[in-house]
Amino acid sequence: MKFVKMHGAANDYVYVDCFQERSPPDPAGLAPRIADRHRGVGGDGLVLVQPSQVAAARMRMFNADGSESEMCGNGVRCVAHLVVSRGHAAAGRVAIETGRGVLTLDVERTGPRTSRVRVDMGQPLLEAAEIPVAGAGRIVDAACPAVGTHEPWWDACGLDPRMTCVSMGNPHVVFYCRDVARVPLETVGPRIETHPIFPRRVNVHFVEVLAPGHVRMRTWERGSGITMACGTGASAVCVAGVLTGRTAGTLAADLPGGRLDLAWDGAGPVFMTGPAEEVFEGTWPDA
Repeated sequence: MKFVKMHGAANDYVYVDCFQERSPPDPAGLAPRIADRHRGVGGDGLVLVQPSQVAAARMRMFNADGSESEMCGNGVRCVAHLVVSRGHAAAGRVAIETGRGVLTLDVERTGPRTSRVRVDMGQPLLEAAEIPVAGAGRIVDAACPAVGTHEPWWDACGLDPRMTCVSMGNPHVVFYCRDVARVPLETVGPRIETHPIFPRRVNVHFVEVLAPGHVRMRTWERGSGITMACGTGASAVCVAGVLTGRTAGTLAADLPGGRLDLAWDGAGPVFMTGPAEEVFEGTWPDA
């Protein structure tokens, strides 16, 4: 099975062009093996780029633990780049079918193996039942039992323990703090991800506000762990900033893997712009 290793702001996946290759019969089983950074290709998961009846292509995305996710903002940018670069769609406006519906992307080729892509991420879902999270109505600057009681790391990073929850087709919880570098993400992230208040688990983000239009963030991604970037997460952070009044509707988000540009007017869809880059191609022996 031929594959392409790609990344968007260092959020990296193994992509299979199923216009050319047979779709693997057990992608959930394949994902942990092919994404293994020591025994496989390495990546945050596996993405299948399949033909679609309603769009230029369909994206199916599997996390590194084999669980299937509804959406991946960095991943869908790479899918749009792939379908354009491989001739499955023309450059410009491209529609991609995802687990949260059909998204519209604008693809600008910046090199033989790179593109800059703007994504209409759709409207955020804000009601607790839609996200889902235990509670009713909108969960904005609300108490969060998942972080527990006061712990020493709260003071070290200047944590505000209140949570804001947003769905971008997949669930996100956002916390604000003074210094994201001092959050013990490797221990706090999985504890929050799997807390019973999040029935489908959750992506966890810690955000440091640098200016009204500029934040720094770190992510524990549901099913993958610490990742270099999360496009749906950055979109959720943009929404959370507007809802809580901490940041503006136009936002630059610095993630460990690079910068993403977001925009939300408080009512319509979220727009995200960022890079998509091919790293290498290869062949996996036993799909």
